[in-house]
This record gives sequence, C-alpha cells and structure tokens, in this order.
Amino acid sequence: MPDYLDDLRFAHVLADAADATTMDRFKALDLKVETKPDMTPVSEADKAAEELIRGHLQRARPRDAILGEEYGIEGTGPRRWVVDPIDGTKNYVRGVPVWATLISLMEAGEGGYQPVVGVVSAPALGRRWWAAKGHGAYTGRSLSSATRIHVSRVGRLADASFAYSSLSGWEEQGRLDGFLDLTRQVWRTRAYGDFWPYMMVAEGAVDFCAEPELSLWDMAANAIVVTEAGGTFTGLDGRPGPHSGNAAASNGLLHDDLLGYLNGRY
Repeated sequence: MPDYLDDLRFAHVLADAADATTMDRFKALDLKVETKPDMTPVSEADKAAEELIRGHLQRARPRDAILGEEYGIEGTGPRRWVVDPIDGTKNYVRGVPVWATLISLMEAGEGGYQPVVGVVSAPALGRRWWAAKGHGAYTGRSLSSATRIHVSRVGRLADASFAYSSLSGWEEQGRLDGFLDLTRQVWRTRAYGDFWPYMMVAEGAVDFCAEPELSLWDMAANAIVVTEAGGTFTGLDGRPGPHSGNAAASNGLLHDDLLGYLNGRY
C-alpha cells in the first residue's frame, strides 16, 4: 500500500502558503466580498488562496487533477486534490476565527474516489489537524511537533456531546423533528459549525456531529482525519465517505443512533 507521506508533507506546504494568504487579509477593513449565484459569500482571500494552491499543484503535481470550491475541476486521472480555500467564509468575513483551509488528496478505487490524505488548517485558531491513510490522525503545529488523536469511547447517548452547524438545513429537509429528538437524548449540544466539530470528534472532545447539506470539498479532508482517528464518517444514508451531499461523523459507537434519529427511525 502506498504510504502517502510525501503527499502529506506537500499538503502541509500548501496549507502553509494558504495560511499566509488568508491571515494577511483576515479582518482587513478593505476586504472585498461578493455573493455567488447560490447566495453564499466569497471573499478575495478565498479566491487568492485557491489560486495559490492550484499554482503549487500545477507545478509540483502536474498529472494530478484539482477540484476546488471556487474554480471547479481541472484535469483527469486517478489522483485528485480537493480544496476548500476557506471553509467558514461567513465567519471569515465577520472576523470570527473559526474557519480553515481544507486540503485533501483523493485516489480512485472501489466505490469511486476516496480521501487518502487530509490537512485541516485553522490559522486564526492556531490549530492544524491532518491524516494519511494507514498512518493515523494528528494535531500540532507541524509534522515534527504533533500529537496523535483518537475518537472518544463514549457509548451512551446520555453521556454524549453532539455538535452541529445550524437548525435551518434540518428543517428544510424535513429532518428537524428527528434532530430535536436526538438533542433531547444527549448530555450536551453545541453549534460549533463548519470543520471544527469534525476535528473535535477526531480528538475525542465531541462524540458525534452531522450536517444536512455539504459539498465534497467541505468533507474530504474531514473524512480522512475522522476515520484515521478511529471514527466513522458517512452520509446520512449510511454510505461511507464524503459522497452523499451531507455528513454524519462519530466515534463509531454511537453512529447507528445518530443515523436513526436523523432519519426519523427512532
């Protein structure tokens, strides 16, 4: 099996470059923000970070394809880099420090492309998480200064901490009743939002999280970090990986309960 460590080191280089770009414009009074056709915001920093990452990839990995939130798909082949230059743009443009650059390498295999490397870099929080297939998940400031992370061993809903992003998406999908029922069964709920709940699941600080509507670039890096930390990452349909347009992540012990409530089976 390939070890992917060279790709992981390169992903850290990409994240370093993106961090410098995004932090340079964070809280800038003259930051330019536009509204995309789907009515979500995009800042000049989103575009600049993705352009920078694409440039590095085109020079260093010219045979790999690239899929990014802002500029779409480029190239073909069995290896595909998936990039969200700023996950949490609404936080970014308001000066909230909970946002991150998500970088994943996906490789073609059974069941389609699957993430084999992931880096989640949140420079305004001073945090970074990463994983490579078969090598575990880590957090730290660099590859040489890192701590391995693992999901929790909480096995009862009554003891569990549940993280989510918002209520509106669950209501739009007709899943709000199941969602609220789940919140009544757990020990604690918090709406941290975006990438952060997944990283806290990987660290064992939160026991499960879910979001009703997502794109591949929102999930690919998170998925490999959660699974390499010993957790489970699926769609709400139970399909493993980041391909269902939504996500459920857990320590594994509580995954059936999570999906059961969110699909109205309980």
